[in-house]
Amino acid sequence: MTSQTYLSELFSLDGRVAMVTGGSSGIGRAIAMALACAGASVLVVARREAELAATVSELAAHGRRAAWVSADLSTRDGLRAAAEEAAEAFGEPDILVNCAGVNLRPPMGELAEDVWDTTMAVNLDAPYLLGQRFGPGMAERGFGRIIHITSQQAHRAFVQSGAYGVSKGALESLARSQAEAWSPYGVTCNTLVPGFVMTPLNA
Repeated sequence: MTSQTYLSELFSLDGRVAMVTGGSSGIGRAIAMALACAGASVLVVARREAELAATVSELAAHGRRAAWVSADLSTRDGLRAAAEEAAEAFGEPDILVNCAGVNLRPPMGELAEDVWDTTMAVNLDAPYLLGQRFGPGMAERGFGRIIHITSQQAHRAFVQSGAYGVSKGALESLARSQAEAWSPYGVTCNTLVPGFVMTPLNA
């Protein structure tokens, strides 16, 4: 067996289903591509239909299984509807990547309640609710991967980081709680903290 074959088998996701929120652009899109290249069937969730369709079309052109769901993750009704629609595409996900994010940056003294609420809804509530929807099923099946994309701002406040940094700090705490609950059943819950990446979110 060659080292390339060994690594391909070691990291193969053949037969697995992955759901990536915020997967139509930036870091989320790159993650969706990587999961698909590893063999997973990938369900991409985001708002903009044109970008979703383009992402899935590119994956399909390379022979990968992919589908998309357009959803507004800032509302609980929209999120729940998206979760059910997503599960219909390839079945219940084995891998959940929460990458969707809102990064609005008014000065702290001008941070309005609607900005706070929207930021928390997308950056914290959505990962919590999707975890509640899919985590128990992963635990019952004995395999699951929940991955939250957080931020350096979870650890150090940036200029005008405001609600964004708070939401990412709370998301890291959520991951620890999920890991404590589900890790005995084969479900890992982790956070990834990217460095500076030029994406539409922080351009």
